[in-house]
Amino acid sequence: MLRLLLCGVLCLAAVNNPCRLSAEDFSPLKAKRILFLGDSITHAGGYISIIEARLMANGVDPLPEIINLGLPSETCSGLSEPDHPFPRPDVHERLHRALAAANADLVVACYGMNDGIYYPFSEERFAAYQAGMEKLISKVKATGAKLVLMTPPPFDPVPLRKKKGALLPLGADKYAWFSVYEGYDEVITKYGQWVLTLKPQVEMVLDLHDPLTKQVNATRRTNPDYTLVPDGVHPNAEGHRILAATILNAWGIDQSRPVPQELQQLVSQRQSILHHAWLSHVGHKRPGTKAGLPMKVAQAQAASLTEQIRKLLATGQSGTSR
Repeated sequence: MLRLLLCGVLCLAAVNNPCRLSAEDFSPLKAKRILFLGDSITHAGGYISIIEARLMANGVDPLPEIINLGLPSETCSGLSEPDHPFPRPDVHERLHRALAAANADLVVACYGMNDGIYYPFSEERFAAYQAGMEKLISKVKATGAKLVLMTPPPFDPVPLRKKKGALLPLGADKYAWFSVYEGYDEVITKYGQWVLTLKPQVEMVLDLHDPLTKQVNATRRTNPDYTLVPDGVHPNAEGHRILAATILNAWGIDQSRPVPQELQQLVSQRQSILHHAWLSHVGHKRPGTKAGLPMKVAQAQAASLTEQIRKLLATGQSGTSR
């Protein structure tokens, strides 16, 4: 009787306060479709292709379908700096279409780098970022999808110090992506620290800022000019490898087995074709973005690459590993 009563209490509590999966219980490999959302760092697709190639090399079956809908210049706050050549796209303009088209059961989102619009910290801009992220959480959860949030990676001023006008001190009249507040990483850090507090609302929150910062700080002890972000904002190939490794580690994916270089190239090619097709299919307001192939054409080309990947994995031809 006591056991039945306890069960009833727990069930009632679950109805009134639905439980989220804990980090220990949550596994992205249970997803059939994983949708990545973000700005130009996600648009570049490097870390996403590395993740997909790793899952293939590990023999994950069934393999989740991975959709990259990262868009350059995008924010979740709807803000733009005055000198940006066009209003920055706001993910909320396309989010309902993206969620409906992708029909993903797991969404991975990374916003923040553009949301401070490269200015010093202000409570007003921070509030717009917070509201945008909260709205994103609400919209994703309304579809029944699970959600992983990631903090923005670091801004690195060091590679910009030799470029005249690329960095501006506190008190300048205005700032922009090409004339950035020199302490902008402090803004990004504050945004990321707040994102980490959202863990109770989502399935998982990942810190992408810390691992890149630690790598840079450690290497600069002997090489002061070292950077993972050559233009201050966009991680290079090594930076994307660290991002991917951070995500894979958090997801409990073994990374000890080498990924064949040929496999990585085929996966990257396939991801690029589908990425641009998905962007055009969903639609957006970012001018100058490469138009993708019609979805059916892109899927046919992707299927051909998938067959090459299948044969490569079946024969065990590793080529040059990394």
